[in-house]
Amino acid sequence: MKIGELARQTGLAASAIRFYESKGLLKVGSRQSNGYREYPEEAVTVLKIISDAQHAGFSLEEIAQLLPDEASSWKHEELLGALRKKIADIEALELRLARSKSELQSLVELIESKPADLGCKESAELVMATMEGRRRGEVA
Repeated sequence: MKIGELARQTGLAASAIRFYESKGLLKVGSRQSNGYREYPEEAVTVLKIISDAQHAGFSLEEIAQLLPDEASSWKHEELLGALRKKIADIEALELRLARSKSELQSLVELIESKPADLGCKESAELVMATMEGRRRGEVA
C-alpha cells in the first residue's frame, strides 16, 4: 500500500508517517522503481499503536523500545512493566495537579475574601504573608 492509502486508513498525515519511519518506528516493505514507498498491511496496526501510545503519554523513545520488530514477538512482561510505570506516572501527576488546583483555589478564596477597606498594596501584602505562612505550615 502506498503512503496516501496508509494516511487515509490511519488518519495520519503522510509527513507524520515519514517521520515515524525516519525514527525507526515504521518499516517500509519495499520501494518501487520510482522510489515510492510500499507499506505492508500491518503498517496500519503499527501506526495505530504508535498514535494510541502517544495519546497515552508515551514518548517516541519509549514506543521505540516497546515496539517489536514483528507483531508476533511482543515482549509481554516488558510491555506490562512499561504500562504499569506509565499508570504510576499518571497517578503521580494527578496528585501534583490536585495539590496545585487546591493551592490555586485557596489563593482565589483568599483574594476574594479581602476586607473591603484594604487598598491594593495592603491586600497584596496580606495575601503574600498568608501564602508564606501556609508554605511554612503556619495556620492562617
